[in-house]
Amino acid sequence: MADSVREQVVSPVHPRTPGAAELAAAAEVFGLLSDPTRLQLLWVLTHGEADVSALTEACGAARPAVSQHLAKLRLGGLVQTRKDGRRVVYALPDGHLKRLVVEALNRADHVVTGEPWHD
Repeated sequence: MADSVREQVVSPVHPRTPGAAELAAAAEVFGLLSDPTRLQLLWVLTHGEADVSALTEACGAARPAVSQHLAKLRLGGLVQTRKDGRRVVYALPDGHLKRLVVEALNRADHVVTGEPWHD
């Protein structure tokens, strides 16, 4: 997209149309969200911090699978960690990701239930 065209498209939130770097970063996030287990882990974390045991129980997956998914999410910057004694506690790094996960699941609810669309 030419710079003159990019500058004409203005978002109320961002002053310019996203460039290649922003689009690639966003696509990486969507790639990480494309797995149902990872999406469920992030949904659980929208409610607050949790350790691996709590996350494993909440999503019903095997602990090694949960650990592998958390490692991918951590490498992708979609979760952050802190030590609490011997436990590692996971959390979402920002409100943008929380809102993205919640909105994706709200949209999915419309698809699944047939509830009418709205703004």
